[in-house]
Amino acid sequence: MKPFAALTVSVAALSFVAPAAAQFEKPEDAIKYRQSVLFVMGQHFGRIGAMANGKMPFDAKAAQENADMVVILAKLPWAGFGPGTDKGRETKAKPEIWTEQAKFREHADKMAAETVKLAAAAKTGDLDKLKTAFGDTAKSCKACHDNYRNK
Repeated sequence: MKPFAALTVSVAALSFVAPAAAQFEKPEDAIKYRQSVLFVMGQHFGRIGAMANGKMPFDAKAAQENADMVVILAKLPWAGFGPGTDKGRETKAKPEIWTEQAKFREHADKMAAETVKLAAAAKTGDLDKLKTAFGDTAKSCKACHDNYRNK
């Protein structure tokens, strides 16, 4: 009975930690997924940016809602950068994503951490704090784009 229980626990554990990329039937599905998530994240981030840059009136509630969405979305696209997803659909991703995976992941983690700070700043309702956090988050996005995204 013990071997069966150990096997059951192992299988259950693996189902939680198995790469999300395994969920994609084809590389183009993973590419479409990551592009879609990054697009939606950009839409929410752009709304915050418009407020931070004075292009639209500051709305603390809207800023907080959008920042909360950015935090959630910032966790999602990385599963779409698995092995074999460098080809299969038109993409702006540079090959360095797959040859420098540790550095790429560092950029993703940095950006995710900055989005948490952005959400915290948005919760204060203070436009100046939001502007600062937005700038820091934008810098983390740009750093990754500069290194890992073709124009």
